[in-house]
Amino acid sequence: MSVQTVAAAPARKQGWQRRVLHLIAYAYGLSAVACLLFADDMAAGMGIFLNGVDGYSQFYASHVGVWGATALLALFAARQGEPPVLGDITAMLVLAQPAGRLFAAISFGLPQGFVLFMCAMELTAGLALLLLRPAR
Repeated sequence: MSVQTVAAAPARKQGWQRRVLHLIAYAYGLSAVACLLFADDMAAGMGIFLNGVDGYSQFYASHVGVWGATALLALFAARQGEPPVLGDITAMLVLAQPAGRLFAAISFGLPQGFVLFMCAMELTAGLALLLLRPAR
């Protein structure tokens, strides 16, 4: 194997990691904006029923605030020269959601429909980030 091939492998891996981080940023950012604009419809699609000021406050905090922060973190992590720990933190945030769904599945069963699709995408994106981590 030539020296150029060996040197190109980490750069190619980093390019794929940046693409995954951009996809995460777009998906979470668009989801946060959709939740901001269409809270009732988005909540209903996820099986959540918003009730009163506190219900909306909690929904906006978790779905607009946390998803928006995850999108921004992914954008920062995707920038050239940023420390790899930002990608690791992004992966933890993304994988925390299917982990929480696992705990719910133990008591209530697996998610269904759109939420199951979201779970699969979260698992795929989070695991892809971990697999694309730079070598130390």
